[in-house]
Amino acid sequence: MFEIGQKAQLSKTITDADVRAFAELSLDTNPVHLDDEYAQQSLFGQRIAHGMLYAGLVSAVLGTKLPGPGAIYMGQTMKFLKPVFIGDTLTAEAEVLTINAEKQIVTLSTTCTNQHGKVVLAGEATLKYAS
Repeated sequence: MFEIGQKAQLSKTITDADVRAFAELSLDTNPVHLDDEYAQQSLFGQRIAHGMLYAGLVSAVLGTKLPGPGAIYMGQTMKFLKPVFIGDTLTAEAEVLTINAEKQIVTLSTTCTNQHGKVVLAGEATLKYAS
């Protein structure tokens, strides 16, 4: 079913509408995400996307591609390494690290990379997969 080193990915461009919709759904209305004037004075000099917004791209890869439908998250670690700006195109990727076939548990490396090839998020996920 799975093999060590197997990979899957998907890409998405982060839009202003994505950030605003995520703020509404999550209730995270930090002005660094929503207010251009405020964000200009911030560490990054412009608005940034919510980290959990693009972490959701990792969830999308895991839930739709690898391990795919029926998989259940058991855990996820992640580090946010670089900011993501409105208009950045991210590629979320998962790679199988370990497989416990008896317990139907798979551990995967998870990353999001921007259009410049810079890793903006890195982590590891553990999932129970459907048989």
